Amino acid sequence: MSAPTRLAIILAAGLGTRMKSERPKVMHEIGGLSLVGHVLKAVSAASVERIAVVVGPDMPALVSEVGRRAPQASCHEQTERLGTAHAALAARPAATPVPDQVFVLFGDTPLVRPGTIERIGARLSAGADLVVLGFQAANPFGYGRLLEEGGELVAIREEKDASEVERQVAFCNSGIMGFSGARFLEILDAIGNDNANSEFYLTDAVEVARGLGLSVASETADEAEVQGINTRAQLARVEADFQARMRQQAMDDGVTLVAPETVFFSHDTVLAADVVVEPNVVFGPGVSVARDAVVRAFSHLEQARVGEGATLGPYARLRPGAEIGTGAHIGNFVEVKNATVGEGAKVNHLTYVGDARIGARSNIGAGTITCNYDGFLKHLTDIGEDVFVGSNSTLVAPITIGDGAYLAAGGTVTQNVPADALVIGRARQAVKEGRASLLKSRFRRAKEEKAKRDKEKG
Repeated sequence: MSAPTRLAIILAAGLGTRMKSERPKVMHEIGGLSLVGHVLKAVSAASVERIAVVVGPDMPALVSEVGRRAPQASCHEQTERLGTAHAALAARPAATPVPDQVFVLFGDTPLVRPGTIERIGARLSAGADLVVLGFQAANPFGYGRLLEEGGELVAIREEKDASEVERQVAFCNSGIMGFSGARFLEILDAIGNDNANSEFYLTDAVEVARGLGLSVASETADEAEVQGINTRAQLARVEADFQARMRQQAMDDGVTLVAPETVFFSHDTVLAADVVVEPNVVFGPGVSVARDAVVRAFSHLEQARVGEGATLGPYARLRPGAEIGTGAHIGNFVEVKNATVGEGAKVNHLTYVGDARIGARSNIGAGTITCNYDGFLKHLTDIGEDVFVGSNSTLVAPITIGDGAYLAAGGTVTQNVPADALVIGRARQAVKEGRASLLKSRFRRAKEEKAKRDKEKG
């Protein structure tokens, strides 16, 4: 039996009004990824071939975000906000040709799991025409209740319409639904707007489907998974739940987190087994860390790769384009940007490495700076293998330093260095005996005179 064809409609036309934001609500981020990006990622992982996103008027940034995250997705504008069913029908063109299954999700519910979507799909494949995703609420007040009889979902009852008995029900509506593709438009087109707001609500789909004699069922998710976001406080709570999920997954995958609650992940962080992460580490987007590497405390990584057995930090910063080789050492207060650090190389203290290549086993001394920017363009510093760069060296790019070269401490190097060469780039030292006390006396008198002038000024 072939896999069912699937369409996901993601409702994302909401404004950021309650967030007091100029951005569309679903463009706010969790774990370095937009809310809608999380939902797009989930439906793609659930083998959904066709994706339609319903956007509001004048949301070019959202349309661009959808194009980046899911190039196959189409965007459909809801010109008037007349309810959730009305929004879903804005994606009507995407329902042709008719798919086997249609999922309706919300762009502000970022923690929904691919497996949950798959379970809804399995219920549809087993014969249900409509599946509503519910959750057991710790505090059901304010939620629509899912009322069941004999294994069938019979109604979604809103709080204001529920009886006292129905209000005791803790099984609540998440808003996420799955439809038989053959019945999707039939059900939504039959939803009316005979209500106080004259709007078309997806929650009426249950009553409509039952009126058509169709099979209506429910599926269950964890409450944290189906949290929606309307305020900054809710955004922060969902971020906390996302981080807890990522930390647990990392530890389940064999990563040691010394103080899990202090480590922060992005949506695409990849840590191999036997990586050790010390406290207060932040992984920005685009980071991968290979097996047996150690990321020491207070380090910050973004768009970077760390090789097997490498050591990073404490207090290290990897910026975009940093590639740290196998067994390399990046130490405290070292910043690496758009640079490759070769196998076994060491950059251990107080150093900036930008737009550079450092060859295998080279040692970069404390206080070294690659001067990569001339005010207009960036230039490459190319350091060969087995090079020793002494402390407090200034390397003015573009420059190439050959294999095995030795740069004495305190030098400013402006010309290419041949292999195996010794470079002394500092000024000649001058020693004037007996002059230190004279110099100190002069400075002391100047300090006293300044203090006297300041006192006279009041």
